[in-house]
Amino acid sequence: MAQAKISAKASEAAQQQTGGQLHGRFYRSTSMADRSSRLLENLDQLELRVEAFRDAASAMEQEKEILLEMIHNIQNSQDMRHISEGEREELNLTANRLMGRTLTVEVSVETIRNAQQQESLLHATKMIDEIVNKLLDDLEDAKIRLMSLYGACTSDVPAGPIDQKFQSVVIGCAIEDQKKIKRRLETLLRNLENSEKSITLLEHQKSSVRQSYNSKQD
Repeated sequence: MAQAKISAKASEAAQQQTGGQLHGRFYRSTSMADRSSRLLENLDQLELRVEAFRDAASAMEQEKEILLEMIHNIQNSQDMRHISEGEREELNLTANRLMGRTLTVEVSVETIRNAQQQESLLHATKMIDEIVNKLLDDLEDAKIRLMSLYGACTSDVPAGPIDQKFQSVVIGCAIEDQKKIKRRLETLLRNLENSEKSITLLEHQKSSVRQSYNSKQD
């Protein structure tokens, strides 16, 4: 009889211990799930901030490129050629100072690429560089070819033919690289347009001088 009571109490104690362990595990599992959920939510919020941070850095990269281009254009503008040497020297000193200060700002956003995207970027860069290297040989042909490359990068209806080969290469690039390639082509075309305007203005001025000279001779 005593042995039966001892066995019953031992069994009851074992059941209570097992129940306590299960009860404790249940609460531990719930706590772990809550922590995991909170951590995931925090990471989701941080991901948004990281992307916003990269976008802001990319915008700063673009702003730096634009500032340098604008300073360069001022230094090489027709207006700079039609002022006194002293004024031109003073303005160039200011422009060089601004360019130097701009260059002290280092902003770099690295693009994550796989092997195929890296190869596509190198190929696209090479195709653009080949045109730029021959730019002085034939300005008009270079402009036409650059416009065909640019047409391959834009979703707008192109004004002329597009380079199908270049388009297939660009599609293989990372999205960020596609945007940078398009921006580079836009910059090159703007510079070409400014160069053409300068050449046209110079030719017009030469023509006016010749006409004035011929009139005096007559």
